[in-house]
Amino acid sequence: MDKHAAIGVFDSGLGGISVLHAIRRLLPSESLIYIADSAHVPYGEKTPEFIVQRSIAISEFLLAQSVKAIVVACNTATAAAVGELRQRWPDVLFVGMEPAVKPAVQASQTGKIGVLATTGTLRSARFAALLERFASDVEVITQPCPGLVELIEAGELDSAVTQALLSSYVEPLLEAGCDTLILGCTHYPLLKPLLQRMVPEYVQLIDTGDAVARRLHSELSKHNLLADVQQPTERFFCSGNVLKTEQTLALLWSTPEPVMALGF
Repeated sequence: MDKHAAIGVFDSGLGGISVLHAIRRLLPSESLIYIADSAHVPYGEKTPEFIVQRSIAISEFLLAQSVKAIVVACNTATAAAVGELRQRWPDVLFVGMEPAVKPAVQASQTGKIGVLATTGTLRSARFAALLERFASDVEVITQPCPGLVELIEAGELDSAVTQALLSSYVEPLLEAGCDTLILGCTHYPLLKPLLQRMVPEYVQLIDTGDAVARRLHSELSKHNLLADVQQPTERFFCSGNVLKTEQTLALLWSTPEPVMALGF
């Protein structure tokens, strides 16, 4: 494996850009390929079978680009498909996402934790196992957030509509006494500035982008695959509307390259 090969990252849309930022901060020399499966966003309302099918197709595309690792930058896709991907390609490094239940439990003072996530993540066996393993001594209140991903994809990061919808999901968690909120979808950290204005200062917002970047760094280091190039490349692909994706990407990534059509 070439240590200067790119790292592949994919999500149902542009939510995984929050993970891409964490990877770029920790691994500034790595070349990156990002896939936004925006024709099928959000995954949270899709069947597990469909998500597995898309995850396999996208992984095949990334492997054809000779990537050295694949980050499944989507909680729903990780829950539905990462096991199948690892079984299909046992020699490929797949790094997945999962809601940050353990650090949230450690951070909470009230013992009440709110989880903002997609329906697909909340109903997954992987999420249930996380709660059973780490959250037996706390109260976890889950809040599905339909419609939020679509607004983020449209670039509405601070619109009145987004504020109203997000508030309708957050307020019940605050009223229930939650002092820690898990951002259980990679799209949601993109709303952190809005969220921070919405919640009291004592409420902690927990996501897993940095933890995923650290795990990726550790695995690449272990296999002597950390790059040392001076000018890494970045490529972006999407399966949906290229112009729309470019417009939203420009709000999320400081030096966006042209987005290429995925073609499947």
